[in-house]
Parts: sequence; C-alpha cells; structure tokens
Amino acid sequence: MGDTGTVWGGDELDLDAYLERIGWEGGELRADLATLKSVHRAHTGAITFESLDVLFGRPVGLDVKEVEGKLVHGRRGGYCYEQNTLLAAALERIGFEVSGRGARNRSRGDALTAVTHAVLVVTVEGEPWLCDAGFGWQGPREPVPLARPGAEVRQGEWVFRVREEADGVLVLCVPREGSWRDLYAFSPQPYHPVDYVVLNHYSSSHPRSAFVGRVVVQRQGDSERLALVGRELSRLLPDGRTERREVAAGELLALLGREFGLRLSERDEAELLRMYRAED
Repeated sequence: MGDTGTVWGGDELDLDAYLERIGWEGGELRADLATLKSVHRAHTGAITFESLDVLFGRPVGLDVKEVEGKLVHGRRGGYCYEQNTLLAAALERIGFEVSGRGARNRSRGDALTAVTHAVLVVTVEGEPWLCDAGFGWQGPREPVPLARPGAEVRQGEWVFRVREEADGVLVLCVPREGSWRDLYAFSPQPYHPVDYVVLNHYSSSHPRSAFVGRVVVQRQGDSERLALVGRELSRLLPDGRTERREVAAGELLALLGREFGLRLSERDEAELLRMYRAED
C-alpha cells in the first residue's frame, strides 16, 4: 500500500468482515477499476444512510474501529463521514490511492451552504474517480469519472454528470424535470480524516445542522430511492417523480426494517418511538 497506507486507517480494518457486511462477491481483490466499482456498488447497496445517533444526542465517532463496530459488526447505517471513512479504509487496504474532499450541498436550493459533506477521490491508472457512499438517496451507486467533465454517466436507471466551474470546482449533477440539478460542489483541495472530525462536530451538534433533532434515514435502490426525513417518506423514481406520504409512529419500526434494511436494538427502538411520538 505504499507510504500512505495508514492515512485512512486501512491497516486497522477487518477487511473480511467488511466484505461480508456488504455482500461483495467479486473474486480476487485488485486495485483496479472493476474492483472499485463492485466494492462501491456493494457498499451503497448494503449499508443504509442514517443519522439516528445524532437524533439520540450521542457522539458520532470516526475512528476506524468505532465505525467498523457500528456499521459492520453492529449492522447499523451511518452518515457521510462514517460511510466514507469506512469506504476509504477498505479501498486503502485493498491498495487504492484515496484522497478526501469537502463538498457544499446544493440539493436544497440556491443558498450558499458551508462545506459539510465528505467525499472521496480515488485515482485508478492515473484517472480520478469520485467515490461517495454517503450522500444518501440521491448519491451515486458507483464511482463517477472526474477526468471527463460534461459526460453523462448512466448507472442502471440513474444518470449523473460532473461539470466544471471556475477555480477547478467540480459539481455533481442529476437530471430532474427536464434540466440538470446540482447535488454538490467540491474544490481540488485535499481533505484529511482530521478535517472530517471538524465537519462531523458541526453536523452532529450544531442547532442548524440538517441532522439535529429529526429522523433522517435514506437508501439507494436500483428502481427507486427512499428517504424518511422527519415524518415524511419520499420515494424518488428514475423519471424524476417523487411520491410523498406521512409515516405514523405505529408503522415506523416495521418500515425501517422492510424498506431500509435497518434494525435497531430494543433500547434504540424505544428511544426512537418516544422521540417520534413526542412530535404529536
């Protein structure tokens, strides 16, 4: 793995347990594009995006063994810092060249947002690829090439495109209702694990964070994408249509298991229901 083998904690990761958790069946592990795509796709398909620990007021640890304990052995989900810390460690352990980036979320409108999203750039045979297992229901299932801005990338029924702005800023876009919509933008400046500790502190504790004080659980699928934010369940279809409905407390736990593959401990179930019902 060379001199940077421990930047993302790859040497600490139980790689076999991780591969079992994501259901990876790709054969021999190599630091090539085929392996990168298959690991990325398996990860995004298996591990749910969720920030319930933030809702519960618990610290969100980013040490590789903490993340492994929660997402791999505990079979929980996590949000961007946890998801991409785990993915980075796995890819580094396999032998990939992994670098971090900090992104501004543009999916919520035109307002200028702070850099609060963590993404990865993985270089394979000299070409950079965007890897992101942590943007929830709208994110890519597989790596997106960064060396060919403007090219449309089809992943099953979903399409992505990266465009370039001034100063080398790259923007991940998706088609919605006849036009391209920005998801997030990131600059070439490398980010390191310690930078994500700072961003994680804001996202897990600041009163203006989108994750503080409400349920956020999301999952990517091949034919649809799902998001439970607060009490509203949104179902995004490949043609851009979004179906929405309210989720009652009585169906919450079954919904999390059925639609999101998420099962909580009895303690967490009780706490979640208590907080959910408190909004009535």
